[in-house]
Amino acid sequence: MKVKFGGGIVDARGSIAGNTYSRNHYGAYVRARTTPINPNTARQVLVRTAIAFLADMWANTLTAVQRTAWNLYGSSVAMVDSLGATMYLTGYNHFIRSNLIAKMVPYPLVSVGPTVFEIPAQDPTLAVTLSEATQVLTIAFDDTMDWATETAAYMFFFQGKPQNAQRNFFGGPWRLIGSVAGIDPGGPVEPHAGTAVFAIAEGQHQWIYARIMRADGRLSEPFRADNFCAA
Repeated sequence: MKVKFGGGIVDARGSIAGNTYSRNHYGAYVRARTTPINPNTARQVLVRTAIAFLADMWANTLTAVQRTAWNLYGSSVAMVDSLGATMYLTGYNHFIRSNLIAKMVPYPLVSVGPTVFEIPAQDPTLAVTLSEATQVLTIAFDDTMDWATETAAYMFFFQGKPQNAQRNFFGGPWRLIGSVAGIDPGGPVEPHAGTAVFAIAEGQHQWIYARIMRADGRLSEPFRADNFCAA
């Protein structure tokens, strides 16, 4: 539970005493807390297995020098928590955060901690068009950004579960639908065409998000685009 105080309580996130506090486009809200079930799906097992693998890799494979480099990166890179306050993740957190997607794809993992103390920039040009007929999401991005001409850098794309047209908010579930690799020289081919993981139909509201991973393991925050599915 996180609470931000001002002339009273300015914001609150999390659960306490049977209530869950959060915020959406319209402002703060509170709802009754529900206890989630654990369906233990194959995908959940896969993610948990990947996290366990990386945790063991941190403890038993990385050298002390490599862990120190990740810790230095974590203590030097300001992040933002759910209340908008500045926070700093541990090196362990960043190691897991950066390598989990790569482990799931799978792509080569990054053991050496980054020496550039900033997360990659987001791509404000990200856009998506969708077709019910082809079940393809065509994703446009800026192929002139630094990552695009860096070998072993990637942009990952995730599809959200399609919603009715009147739905304006979406928080998941998401599924990886593809990635584009940086290429030195030349850069990748833009746009990227990804086959829908969730079936899409004309008129549905569809969200995607992307993240950029640089060759040194630095991972951007998610950035999103949405559109309505065409025929």
